[in-house]
Amino acid sequence: MPTSRSKAAAPSLTEGPIAKTLFVFSLPILLGNVLQTLNGSINSIWVGRLLGETALAATSNANFLMFFLISAIFGISMASVILLGQNLGAQRIQEAKKVVGTSTSFFFILSIITGALGILFSPLILELLNTPEEAMDMAVIYTRIMFAGTPFMFGFNLIMAVMRGAGDSKTPFYFLLLSTVLDIGLNPLLIRGYGPFPEMGIAGSATAALIAQFVSLILLLAYLYGKQYFLRITRDELHLLRMNWRIVKLTIQKGIPMGLNMVIVSLSNLLLIHIVNGYGTEATAAFGIANQISSYVQMPALAIGGAATSMAAQNIGARRWDRVGRITGVGIGFNVLLTGALVLILLLFNRETVSLFLSGDAGAIEIGMHINNLTLWSFIIFGIFNVMAGVVRSAGAVMVPMIISFIALMIIRIPLASVLVNYYGLDAVWWSFPASFAMAALLNALYYKFGGWRKAKLLEQASGASPA
Repeated sequence: MPTSRSKAAAPSLTEGPIAKTLFVFSLPILLGNVLQTLNGSINSIWVGRLLGETALAATSNANFLMFFLISAIFGISMASVILLGQNLGAQRIQEAKKVVGTSTSFFFILSIITGALGILFSPLILELLNTPEEAMDMAVIYTRIMFAGTPFMFGFNLIMAVMRGAGDSKTPFYFLLLSTVLDIGLNPLLIRGYGPFPEMGIAGSATAALIAQFVSLILLLAYLYGKQYFLRITRDELHLLRMNWRIVKLTIQKGIPMGLNMVIVSLSNLLLIHIVNGYGTEATAAFGIANQISSYVQMPALAIGGAATSMAAQNIGARRWDRVGRITGVGIGFNVLLTGALVLILLLFNRETVSLFLSGDAGAIEIGMHINNLTLWSFIIFGIFNVMAGVVRSAGAVMVPMIISFIALMIIRIPLASVLVNYYGLDAVWWSFPASFAMAALLNALYYKFGGWRKAKLLEQASGASPA
């Protein structure tokens, strides 16, 4: 098989100026994050204004649950993307296609299992979350429909992640734009039943997301095969869809810690929402709104961190360690500038931003503004350690970043919030964010500087060779 790239190949991330390449590559990812967050925010506005605070509280709990369960297999896909990037950096195209084929089959099976478990156990888990009683019925309906679309959601996001890992961030953005437009447009039509559309209430919002993801997935696959994308699985390569157990074993070994990292993040959010739920529907709705807003603040960190991970993986595969350090430094600089600018803008227009989600003088508006004042600035710290952790993971060193997340969130954030809330009220929950981010930044910086992550031998493990 040829080792050079075929038709519709993505650009290499191992060449060119670091700052320009990182910025150009991360921009579509950033815009994609904007679209995804805007999608969730506008849909929350539709739900809040058309159905009220109770429905908004229902979707807030359901979205936390979805994030938690999706996180359980997120690490598998990230491990595949990192292995893919290193193979492409080393110009091992056929090995990269083996990763794509195995990941597709394995990921599809996991998505079916996750969706089925989510549909079956949604009521029980929502009860464990202490979901307000008045929001329970709507939360169950919304959550079950969202889980029914899990295979489409996972398939769509896996393909986009593979393309970004291969160096193409523009094409995924275009199809994400399509998905977002469909979802936002269908939400009010299916919630209220305008024109030929049935009135489905809260179920309409979840159904809109399912339809948007299904349509976008089918069109993305059609586009890739029409353009003869170099990582597509052709008819003669269907055998690559079988399980390569060496790749499966490696992606599980590397993916489980990254998945656990996401589980830790989402579990901490679930524990926090459990605390907040005890203070009533207004507090729950306000926390949901604040999380929507903080999602925008995280976007530069997530986009540049994701771009740095893909760039670092390819450069590690190409043995360009001189570029890896510069990728980290440039990524941190971009994050501080962009995240800081967003924090300033959102705090200047705090009331106006929170008021977008609820009409009138709802008490949740004041609570949401207070949460923003105490937490938004700390996401600058989040952006700094996110890049360092992403570069470390791109080498295949995944255990220490997971342990750091556990320490910061489960040993610092949750105990701080759950104990001090009895003395300081919900302010203890909000201050737990900067406290945990500061600990994570310190520990990640120490490991990046002094740890042995550069000695990870991912490609050697994938090929069966003994790591050096």
